[in-house]
Amino acid sequence: MLLAGLYSPSALAQRIEISWPTPNPAWERGQGYENWVQPTVSGEDRSGLWGSVRSNGTQFHEGLDIRPVSRDARGEARDQVTAAMDGIVRNISNRAGDSSYGRYIVLEHPEASPAVYTLYAHLARVEPGLAEGQRVKRGQVMATMGRSAGGYAIPTDRSHLHFEIGLMLTENFQAWYTWKKFGSPNLQGRWNGMNLMGIDPRDFLDQWRQRRVDNFQQYFARLEPAVRLRVVTSMVPDFIRRYPALLRKPIEGLVGGWEVQCDVSGLPFAWTPLSPTQVAGQRAGSVEILSVDTAALRGFRGKSLIRVRSGRNTPGPDLTTMLQLVFGLR
Repeated sequence: MLLAGLYSPSALAQRIEISWPTPNPAWERGQGYENWVQPTVSGEDRSGLWGSVRSNGTQFHEGLDIRPVSRDARGEARDQVTAAMDGIVRNISNRAGDSSYGRYIVLEHPEASPAVYTLYAHLARVEPGLAEGQRVKRGQVMATMGRSAGGYAIPTDRSHLHFEIGLMLTENFQAWYTWKKFGSPNLQGRWNGMNLMGIDPRDFLDQWRQRRVDNFQQYFARLEPAVRLRVVTSMVPDFIRRYPALLRKPIEGLVGGWEVQCDVSGLPFAWTPLSPTQVAGQRAGSVEILSVDTAALRGFRGKSLIRVRSGRNTPGPDLTTMLQLVFGLR
């Protein structure tokens, strides 16, 4: 077996086309994030960014909250929400109460490498005629910004678009969801938010605008690992079959395990296949933490990636969930 990864010069060189998903012009003009972000009730601008930005740094936020520039007479947002890139509509959740995202749309972008998703949430309405499986063009109007949510109310004055860019962990999400016995049905299929892991959209977009990166493959290649781990398994997860651009070397022959690098949120962004000889004597299904950037994790308390037990680093709850979903570990 051989999967081409970071050794595709054409993929590394190609510059993608991407657009800001709302009419707010501040980002495109190079203005500071305080000019486009919608903060939470705290009033802190950074609370609308990606990362451990809420509840004094202990709560993780998966995307960007973009405030409106236009409102109607009742104060409701009127901004149109547009596709950030050419893509395919994979999920439309049109009933606000079905998800904490409220009404939301997920696009997949097969022409990107890796084929990232973008997510658009808290919508007031979805454009009539928009359907799952439909192709959309960059800049195409898909919805109207709003404040829909599930289980809580977003005030009118904090209407916004929640915007994500990221990767889907597994095609077999339903098996994990059933095993976890959450007690409620999975209404979103594999595009459930628990199966989606976002990168920092602001960081990527800023680097792209500054021409420090041209595409997502280059962006992932520049990320620094917060955690490096080894998983002993002969399986090739569907995650890496979908995202071969994340391979640090091609798969040649039998696989004995994987060395995986994760960012501060636990996203597995770099993969190195290991031969059976390299993991000889190690128990199948075992996970070993190889290195930890403790300083990076100390500043990212919204995720629990590492637990120290008997003086050894072991996977914390959030890293364990990723491993369960990606590798099927139970």
